[in-house]
Amino acid sequence: MERQEYLNEISALLQKGRMPKVKELVKQALEAGVSPKEILEEGLLSGMSVIGEKFKNNEVFVPEVLIAARAMNGGVEILKPYLVEAGVETKGVVVIGTVKGDLHDIGKNLVKMMMEGKGLEVVDLGVDVSPEAFVAAAKEHHANIISCSALLTTTMGEMKNVVDLVKADPEISGKVKVMVGGAPVTEAYCQKIGADCYTSDAASAADAALNFCIA
Repeated sequence: MERQEYLNEISALLQKGRMPKVKELVKQALEAGVSPKEILEEGLLSGMSVIGEKFKNNEVFVPEVLIAARAMNGGVEILKPYLVEAGVETKGVVVIGTVKGDLHDIGKNLVKMMMEGKGLEVVDLGVDVSPEAFVAAAKEHHANIISCSALLTTTMGEMKNVVDLVKADPEISGKVKVMVGGAPVTEAYCQKIGADCYTSDAASAADAALNFCIA
């Protein structure tokens, strides 16, 4: 196969969620001399990007996104050592978590997958994350963004605490953007608490995060 054929095939198989096939083809492409960076960007990430767009347009749904993301992660696993060797840098770092008092994680996990699908490194703090933990992780991992999720109106207030803590910390104030999202969250609420960005769906969140990182 030619270089472009490998990349197109990896992208197509990823969209179908065929993880074993994706892993096999990534290995074959590497052996055929295709660069790890090309396999990542033109094979895996471009396939995930198609899924992200389709998800935005309601052409595919959560289960399809999950199996495509699993296939992508399988391919990335094989590429990792080669990418490190080639010195391929991630496009940015996002610290993500569900805010304190909230144990919902489906939306957060979806956003994480979409962000990884854009080539961002995502540090997942899980659920019930305190504002202090968000800030500590952002410093530790030199993050560009803190992404907070909430599914309950009763826990939304924690997002304001995260924003306030970031603004009060001279080390990261003005450097780390705070993104918010989740069912009860709105653009108006985002502006009210002084967060940097609100998006209504996972694919848009990934687009916005990438824009912040490459701006």
